[in-house]
Amino acid sequence: MNAIAGGGMLVGFPAMLAYGVPALIANATAPLIVLPGQLASAYGYREYLRKVPKKYLWLLVPCVFGAPVGAYILRHTPSTRFEEFVPWLILFAVGLFAFQPFLHHYLHKHMRTRSRRVKPLVVIGFALLPVAVYGGYFGAGLGFIMLAFLGFTKIHDAHQMNAMKNVAAALMCTASLIVLIPGSFINWHVGLIMAAGTTIGGYGGSRLAQRVPSHAIRVVVIIIGLITATYLGLRNY
Repeated sequence: MNAIAGGGMLVGFPAMLAYGVPALIANATAPLIVLPGQLASAYGYREYLRKVPKKYLWLLVPCVFGAPVGAYILRHTPSTRFEEFVPWLILFAVGLFAFQPFLHHYLHKHMRTRSRRVKPLVVIGFALLPVAVYGGYFGAGLGFIMLAFLGFTKIHDAHQMNAMKNVAAALMCTASLIVLIPGSFINWHVGLIMAAGTTIGGYGGSRLAQRVPSHAIRVVVIIIGLITATYLGLRNY
């Protein structure tokens, strides 16, 4: 799912909660799980990645600086308070997933006109900074936002955008882990097992991306996300 568009942790996160991993630990473990899959996906898209103009590598800079800020905020969020936030964070991520095509259309329409005075690359770079902070804090649905912003560039090939998105996500995961590893925030047993799965799925997904019906994936993920958010919201009351 992450290789094709995003939303993988909308399935992985509820799976960890069902296994009994606390919400804060599950969220902090997510970068460890996602990182190998994103690297494998980027490798699967390597032919397209080589064709991306070098100037767009500057868009990776805000990703590297923003993600540690989000991870730092996560480290200093009490576990009980984070559990109160989780249902709303999941609903936000599900909303991004459900309405990503409309969001992309809206942003594309409005930002095109406003960015004529400033270079689009600069505008996108500044816009990606808060996106990276969100990615370091929670991250579910991050891929959809990244693809929406990459749609404002002159990269018109969907596979090239996916390749850039995967590289950006891998860098954000790495930067987040640097902040999270020193504390006891990561469940290494669960994380490494799931990371093995994301590695296989990430590479396979990048090679089979054109054959997967994205609409079917979207519907299943939305249903799982809504059920999870509802369950966690009711559990807190």
